[in-house]
Amino acid sequence: MTADLGFWSGRRVLVTGDTGFKGAWLALWLLELGADVHGLADGVPTNPSLFELAGLGDDVVHHSADIRDVAAVAGVIAAARPEVVLHLAAQPFVRRSYAEPARTFETNVIGTVNVLDAVRRDPADVRVVVNVTTDKCYRNRGEGRPFIEDDPLGGHDPYSASKAASELVTAAYRSSYFTGDDGPALASARAGNVIGGGDWGEDRLVADVMRAAAAGTPVAIGNPAATRPWQHVLNPLSGYLVLAEALWDRRAE
Repeated sequence: MTADLGFWSGRRVLVTGDTGFKGAWLALWLLELGADVHGLADGVPTNPSLFELAGLGDDVVHHSADIRDVAAVAGVIAAARPEVVLHLAAQPFVRRSYAEPARTFETNVIGTVNVLDAVRRDPADVRVVVNVTTDKCYRNRGEGRPFIEDDPLGGHDPYSASKAASELVTAAYRSSYFTGDDGPALASARAGNVIGGGDWGEDRLVADVMRAAAAGTPVAIGNPAATRPWQHVLNPLSGYLVLAEALWDRRAE
């Protein structure tokens, strides 16, 4: 399945984290589909950045705000009046989460609370919210099998734990506030090990290999024995878009 051009054309969409790797790709795709794209982020996370190289600042209505700032987030949602909110803003690096645990929890947990609470307090035109988390939100018990949605949440590191907590926040808001027929539909989406052009993030294996090749230096591999189910960035993004469409249709029933 892929995104429906007819659904997204003219649709007002807010992408939090639009300056990041996945967020920039998602904004590009939505623009191609004819959506009216708004973005929320506090600067660009890397140098270079896909957001800047693709000239997204010319086409996306970008709102500079810190996802941890409740008033700023509420102000952006009030100004953009989106019909669909795709929440991607996050601190996405496992190793950095060890060095900055408090900031990681603030960004990934309180940031999610801020988005959902802004929608709760002033839903305006919002009909669908998708919170993007990660497959690392599951408790890893070393069973050697793929995770399934019913597996328990957990996390041995601050990043994974913060994403598990973001999932719990999403579930709590869905069951407590977003249950009525007139309210927004809310779901989360979990994906990991995403690769693709425009990723200049730290501690990314493919990006590290390319940087080492360009510099003519050896590649430092943190965990050579690990197995990763890589997926191209457009695969999960397609899933987010199709999920949003399905939530919209469900609300319309």
